[in-house]
Amino acid sequence: MSGSPHNRSGIVLLTLGVALVLTILPMPEGTEGLRPQWMALTLIYWTLTLPTRVGIFWAWGAGLAVDVTTETLLGQHALSLAVPIYLVLKLQRRIRAFPPAQQALSVWVLLLVERLLFLWVQGATGQPTPPLGYWLPTFVGMLLWPWVFILLQGLRRRFAIT
Repeated sequence: MSGSPHNRSGIVLLTLGVALVLTILPMPEGTEGLRPQWMALTLIYWTLTLPTRVGIFWAWGAGLAVDVTTETLLGQHALSLAVPIYLVLKLQRRIRAFPPAQQALSVWVLLLVERLLFLWVQGATGQPTPPLGYWLPTFVGMLLWPWVFILLQGLRRRFAIT
């Protein structure tokens, strides 16, 4: 199924929109601290597979959307997403050489960078340091990566996004 480049970008936007919804949807009691970094995972996938089309500006825009919907400091998510996506662009060929299960370790490091930057901005604005459980979503994201990869890879193939 081939589509115009505009429609292809629409699929990327749609998946980022789904990631945004998953980011703000309430989770069952006691599991809120395990929420995966959906936006970061989605951006990492699209940047790995379409490095000439999805990159830092997409990450910045998606981060601003997360900032607005979660009512956080404007630019906080934007910064914390843009830097790991920059790293993905620099390391894209190396990361893509591995199968999804092994890519998960690289994704884990990228998710750690995202959380570290978010924590840095929180500290710079005088917010309290979160508990140790703050780092758990990075592990959840690492474990989910192979399935996120397979799901988005299927969408990319279905809509012939190149």
